[in-house]
Amino acid sequence: MNIYDLFIDFAIASLLILIGQLFRAKFSFFQRFFIPSSMIAGFLGLLLGSQCLNILPFSEGIGSYAGVLIIIIFTVVGVNGFEFNKTNSKEEANRIIGFQLYRFVAFFMQFFIPIALTVTVIRSFYPDVNEGIGLLLAAGFSGGHGTAAAVGKTFAELGFAEATDLGMTFATVGILVGVFGGLIFIKWATKKGYTGYIKDFKYIGGDLKTGLISKENRQSLGDETISSVSLDTLCYHLSLILTVAGIGFYINKKVLAPYVLSGIPDFTVAYILALVLFLLLRKTQVYHYIDTRINTKIAGTCTDYLVFFGISAIKITVIIKYAIPLLILSLAGIVCTFLAVIPLGYRFIKDSWFEHSIFCYGYLTGVFAIGFVLLRIVDPDNKSKTIEDSAMTPLSGFLEIACWTSFPIMLVNGNGWTIVGLTLAGFIACIIIAVSGKMWHRDSLKDRQFIGISVSNKIKAS
Repeated sequence: MNIYDLFIDFAIASLLILIGQLFRAKFSFFQRFFIPSSMIAGFLGLLLGSQCLNILPFSEGIGSYAGVLIIIIFTVVGVNGFEFNKTNSKEEANRIIGFQLYRFVAFFMQFFIPIALTVTVIRSFYPDVNEGIGLLLAAGFSGGHGTAAAVGKTFAELGFAEATDLGMTFATVGILVGVFGGLIFIKWATKKGYTGYIKDFKYIGGDLKTGLISKENRQSLGDETISSVSLDTLCYHLSLILTVAGIGFYINKKVLAPYVLSGIPDFTVAYILALVLFLLLRKTQVYHYIDTRINTKIAGTCTDYLVFFGISAIKITVIIKYAIPLLILSLAGIVCTFLAVIPLGYRFIKDSWFEHSIFCYGYLTGVFAIGFVLLRIVDPDNKSKTIEDSAMTPLSGFLEIACWTSFPIMLVNGNGWTIVGLTLAGFIACIIIAVSGKMWHRDSLKDRQFIGISVSNKIKAS
């Protein structure tokens, strides 16, 4: 493989992504179910690639791109950093804490149920199945294609060679569950009166359907923080991200792996290095020249290509080999995400419970983008404060990084029940904290109809 193979692979990917966007903009099926353009492109790549019609001249390296792209994505997360916002109201603080506990509970549930199911049921019938397949369900559903690529790469380095293909399959199933299941939930909630800001599913903007933003709704990509006379702003931000990502990768491969501890994922080292950079620069003038919106767009671009290559490179033979375990665990993932909305959603969240729950459901089935799409359908003006509540603390991000880093190593060493115990304990602890802190709401689901309507009426009155 040479540099021109890389060029051709990304050229083909770009063409199919453009075709995917065309399909999204023109065909009602893709609009009705909000199928991401990169996912459409990925399936086209799988169909036209060497495993099916063998039309496209992809190189042998197509399966390795996801592992590199995820390093860049996690580097952006670290460089962009975080903020702790102080709340003035005890009621607002309880709402935010309750929502964070809810996110932790839903996150933990995707670990202990699939892994316990793998250790007990699946391995009883398929004793050769690696215990890590249960974690790949969580990585694909809760983390999306990016995390599935990262965890799959870690497993591959530990000897589970088929992990990346399985993780990408779970991630693809997760997004489909998020899109189709989310729309089913929204239709049900609007009919029952649980939504506080829309009363009919038909009120959905054209921008959401087609993916094309009209002129009046367009926003700036970011601010130019570097004069083009000196250096293009996009080049400046991309150089910063690639520098940190490259140094993190180099340190892990040349220093940590041979001399300190092997098995640490590349994306973890890059993320930590980027976070250290953020902490060092956040109070200095240097950070004023970093626009986090531009960084986010860089990560978003990498994510779209990652989704494409992740789906296009899935080995169909692996799917066939693991068909039954994949089916069982996918059903378990669906159950976990549905339980996250009913009954957990309205127990942890009082006002605007469905808006918060459907957003959580969206990112528990793949990516934050799905959560944002579903939230925009039920709360187009973000009156429920779901986004602010979600961004209020970085603790969930730290927790996820720790899980994706340590759990693969534990599973390879046969410690599946230890992970089940830890995550189940975390699940129970969050519920106990919510109950003791009066953040566990005991009123029935039927009563929540009136809460949603009252919130809506208050907004209209104001």
